[in-house]
Amino acid sequence: MMTKPVAIGIMCKTPIPGSSKTRLSPPLSAAECAEISACFIRDLANTIHELSPSADLVPYAVYTPKGSEESLRRLLPDSFRLALQCEGDFGVRLLQGTIDLLNDGHSGAILVNSDSPTLPKAVLKQAVDAVADGDNVTLSPAIDGGYTLIGLSKPYARLFADIPWSTSEVYRLTLERAREIGLAAKIVHGWYDVDDAASLKMLEDELSGKRLDFMAQTVTGARAPETRKFIRQWRLASETLAR
Repeated sequence: MMTKPVAIGIMCKTPIPGSSKTRLSPPLSAAECAEISACFIRDLANTIHELSPSADLVPYAVYTPKGSEESLRRLLPDSFRLALQCEGDFGVRLLQGTIDLLNDGHSGAILVNSDSPTLPKAVLKQAVDAVADGDNVTLSPAIDGGYTLIGLSKPYARLFADIPWSTSEVYRLTLERAREIGLAAKIVHGWYDVDDAASLKMLEDELSGKRLDFMAQTVTGARAPETRKFIRQWRLASETLAR
């Protein structure tokens, strides 16, 4: 078992209108895309912050672009540290982000996408425990074929090589890479990313109290108050304009 704390880093882009969550437009405007992105980061960061006292972890925002630190800080609890993303494709950024967190003195590194504002605290705790258990790759599969988080105690470049990012093959190919190098895979409960109109509707359904098909009876999504408030106000404004 590991004695040094595990790092959990949110892979995030500081929200900027016109460059944030662009696949959510339509139905959202560019300004609303940036606003909901900020809500996602706030809610996920607060879930991780709430988990910190009961788990041996240190929270990070693994962010881009350089120079946006002041704006990003306003979205995060004080417990969060910042780690700048490197240049390169998403695989390069994930690998280097893992290396950077491990080099910061952590026994393991978990990188979480910033598109899952209701990601349950229980799933994050499962991931921390799995990474702390030894040399493996820990994954939470996303329902679109990607993964919501990846955790490692050692960096393995092969896990991130030749992956067609943003496709339904990401999770499957990552498991294939793990088998190629003889690395055990630990799978925690899956969740979903909000990155288009269809998944935004799923988020609305979840926040309205509907249990989505993939959800286990024992796992409940985080309340996500900032996202919940945005959705409520956006829906009210949309209905007012439609009258």
